[in-house]
Amino acid sequence: MPPLPLASAADFEHMFALAPVSLWLEDFSALKALFDEWRAQGVTDLPAFLHQHPEQVVKGTACLRILQVNQKTLALFAAGSQEHLMDNLGRVFRDDMHQGVAREWLALWNGETEFHNQTVNYTIDGRRLDVVVRGRILPGHEGTWERLLVSLEDITEREHALRQLVRSERYARGLFEHSPVSLWVEDFSAVKRLLDDVRAQGILDFSTFIKVHPEFVTRCMHEIRVIDVNQQTLRMFAAHDKNDLLKNLGRVFRGEMRDSFSEQLQELWLNRTSQQREVVNYSLAGDAVNIHMQFAVLADHLERWDLVLVSLVDITARKKAEAYLEYLGKHDVLTQLRNRAFYVEELNRLSRKGPWPLGVLAIDLDGLKRVNDEAGHAAGDAMLRRMGEVLGKAVDAPGCAARIGGDEFIVLMPATDERGALAMRERIESLMDLNNQFYPGQTLSASMGHAVCASGDQVEAAINLADQRMYAEKTRYYRDEQIDRRARS
Repeated sequence: MPPLPLASAADFEHMFALAPVSLWLEDFSALKALFDEWRAQGVTDLPAFLHQHPEQVVKGTACLRILQVNQKTLALFAAGSQEHLMDNLGRVFRDDMHQGVAREWLALWNGETEFHNQTVNYTIDGRRLDVVVRGRILPGHEGTWERLLVSLEDITEREHALRQLVRSERYARGLFEHSPVSLWVEDFSAVKRLLDDVRAQGILDFSTFIKVHPEFVTRCMHEIRVIDVNQQTLRMFAAHDKNDLLKNLGRVFRGEMRDSFSEQLQELWLNRTSQQREVVNYSLAGDAVNIHMQFAVLADHLERWDLVLVSLVDITARKKAEAYLEYLGKHDVLTQLRNRAFYVEELNRLSRKGPWPLGVLAIDLDGLKRVNDEAGHAAGDAMLRRMGEVLGKAVDAPGCAARIGGDEFIVLMPATDERGALAMRERIESLMDLNNQFYPGQTLSASMGHAVCASGDQVEAAINLADQRMYAEKTRYYRDEQIDRRARS
């Protein structure tokens, strides 16, 4: 095979001119002379010197002489000709470019014959160009630096995409960190492996399995790996920082949380990878936190469960409000005893189910109208509150003390016979005497009547009998009070 003909000088000219990358042939000899001058002045640390004397960077770049550029360079910088480009170099090499040029010079300063750097240039029409610069002293010119070949690779689109990605990541991180909802990023892959192992053993009834092996639930809880939490999580759980929270997770997830997680595992066993439920956690300060939890394995991680997003909304205030509303629905606000609605509901329940016998004590506060008329309703309300204190102390569960009217009270006593009902009356009278010692002035007094029934069909009759006995006692009270008033007059 005959030897291939050697490329001619014209070929190399064409290769330079038509290369698909931007090429610059430059003369760095004046920069070398400037370097020699700086060395003679005692400069040893070039980066430090240029940082202290930024005007020297401008002086150095002015030393560089461009000999030739190729067509790709003209197109890249929107130049009509080499002369057009040369006339506008001040618009091409500016701003950010001066910050990176010192890195290129450092390689030459250290005796190397080539350098590379990522920097910023600008087109003549003002567009920013991110470029990778590579330069090499051509062979034979190592002593003078009269010929350097410099190439520029346009990476503007790539850098723009990277900047967009960074902005997107920063935006997503901001949304995560500053979300008003507690967010947890977790890894459940180890939990999935444990569930798969159980399934591989032929277990079909997972609910029974975890009842027989409660330690499996505990093990799964320990295998959850928390990857990240946001700022609202730290506030919600009173943690100083993420490390403080993560090292104290045992104080956060405790108590009834185990039963809730057991239910969550059963859902996961059925491959329900998106769930929500209400749970109770605890802050590091020890306070219970009622939470609405939403759990979801992210779509691209359903095979392994290695990325799970958990959101927690603090519903403690709502739960307290609900509990208070429930309390109001069943309690008398003034006396703190049960109200008439609860009494009716409880009486119906006892009428159906017992236990028998059922003792009933009807109570009517003595002299409330007189107190209201003579001392005002505030004084009357104080008397009612005192009666509430007495009955609250006297009656224990399963008994029930309720205010069913203005000055009317009733006590239901399941599984209580005649003797027990009379004992309750004596206890109330004793506590009223004690209460009067603590509240001098208005004397707390009440008329009472009791009855006992042995079955549900006798309840109404027992209530009526207790009322009759109470009213009979009330009549005696007012008769005796009238006689006493006459005697005092």
